[in-house]
Amino acid sequence: MGVVIGPRVINAGLSLRLVLVSPVAVAAGYPSPAQDYFDGRIDLNEHLIKDITSTFVVRVTGDSMERAGISDGDELIVNRALEPRDGSVVIAVLDGELTVKRLRITATGVVLQAENPRYPDICVPGLSELTIWGVATTCLHHV
Repeated sequence: MGVVIGPRVINAGLSLRLVLVSPVAVAAGYPSPAQDYFDGRIDLNEHLIKDITSTFVVRVTGDSMERAGISDGDELIVNRALEPRDGSVVIAVLDGELTVKRLRITATGVVLQAENPRYPDICVPGLSELTIWGVATTCLHHV
């Protein structure tokens, strides 16, 4: 079971193992020929996922969260076990519609805040049905 934002949902239960090329940093300028390289493995599950049973990866469509560093086509690692707090980037279900927004809890109610000035914030009306499906913990941004 999962949520779809865009064309697919990927359960985070997939094992992701990559080769670690450099243990500390990669030069963005002129690389040093004297730098030692480490040829080992790194398990991304250990670094990105705290609770594998409650974590999912969702693909984002749209640009309403650009200023939060979330672009169209990015994947978000979403933890359903985390408690949403004011300022969290969340996957929300508002009246049956899924959206990714920043959660704002104000004196006048709940606001789902866009991070792009071209999109209005969503002030959640009192009679609306709002469910916070999960809290985004990491954005996998494609370069």
